[in-house]
Amino acid sequence: MASVFKPKNLLAAAGVVALALSTAACGGGGDDSASGGSSAKNFSFLAINENTTIASTLTTLSQKECATQNTAQPLDIKKQAQASLDQQLQLLAGQGALPQLFTAANAPSLTSQLADNGTVLDAAAVSTGVQPAASSVIKALYDGKQLVLPTELNIEGIWYNKKLLADNGITTPPATWDDLVAAFAKLQAAGVQPISAAGKGGDGWGVTRWVGNYILRQQGPDALKKVADGQAKLTDPQYVAGADAIAALGKAGYFGKSPTSIDYATALNTFLTGKAAFIYMGSWALSDFNDESKNKIGADNVGFLKFPTVAGGAGTADQTPANVGTAIAISKKAYENDTNTQAWVKCIVDNYGTVALRDSSQITGFKTDAAVEVPALTKQIQDEIAGVQTSVLWFEAYFSAKATTVSQGNGGLLGGGQLTGEKFMQTVTSNLS
Repeated sequence: MASVFKPKNLLAAAGVVALALSTAACGGGGDDSASGGSSAKNFSFLAINENTTIASTLTTLSQKECATQNTAQPLDIKKQAQASLDQQLQLLAGQGALPQLFTAANAPSLTSQLADNGTVLDAAAVSTGVQPAASSVIKALYDGKQLVLPTELNIEGIWYNKKLLADNGITTPPATWDDLVAAFAKLQAAGVQPISAAGKGGDGWGVTRWVGNYILRQQGPDALKKVADGQAKLTDPQYVAGADAIAALGKAGYFGKSPTSIDYATALNTFLTGKAAFIYMGSWALSDFNDESKNKIGADNVGFLKFPTVAGGAGTADQTPANVGTAIAISKKAYENDTNTQAWVKCIVDNYGTVALRDSSQITGFKTDAAVEVPALTKQIQDEIAGVQTSVLWFEAYFSAKATTVSQGNGGLLGGGQLTGEKFMQTVTSNLS
């Protein structure tokens, strides 16, 4: 899954954060990273609990393709809850103790801050194995810089249960917003939960993605950039209308009875066990869709729908939400001071994409061996990605860590019909600076 979505509350740590960042700007020595050209004992990676694919792929690399590098510098994986990742990165940076490789911050703005303070490597020099499409997304996030490595290259959209739709007389996938809402109403009337969505705490991105995409379809692909550039406000009527449209879905009960109690894993399981007809999700979930032990409805029964057009809107369905998911960043000091770390990073860039695709059906932003065979659903999404002409970012892409936390923390309330679009936008806006 993508790190672009789920930081939890960092407000209590605001004072510590400021200290951490100011200390990071002064440099300092990490406990695992070496200085003066000597080598660290281990090649450390800070993973997140919620994403097992990266750790699994790196472990495979350590045993096979990168065995030589692993002998020189053994892989050491530490884990962190994604909800507290940003806070942990800030603290480690302040101590000069970032590991050689770590899961990039949930909020892209924090990764940029760490890079500005000299703790994150601009990975342009090591990115020869990165696909142009992935580089494009990364540079859009980080003001033209290549600050992360793309362990995923995702497009996002609405996935649906083909059989549930057919059984309820919905024979054509909805192509417009009005068609989609009509389908929701028809399913609910038949006793079928229309949408599975996470809304618990930081997992509220499962709802806020709907807000961002509605706005982009209504106002055009640069709508959220205009807010970031100060040309528009989320509290402007046309932006509030987007949040109101999602609040209306929540009030109608289309996200289920209590989205605020549903986390990511539960939402995905609800869809994969046939208990909901639609779910907004990124292609990072292909490994789950293709896993027979998890997907009880069958991969052949999963359809993909581009977020539909809104009547009179300036955006089109071909403007595809895209991200590089749970990306990884490199400690600048560790990389520059350690040839063993440099060798490990090069091996990852050269081999990660093929191994992740082969073993986990994970589409990454790295180049791959064309000979790797993939399931039919994965091939379909690969073709979708290859056809993307214009990509757009998600709702919180330009937000600060604080605003991201507030937005996603309130997403469940919006999806549960407990918050109006206006109140949601006012709350987020008050935390943007």
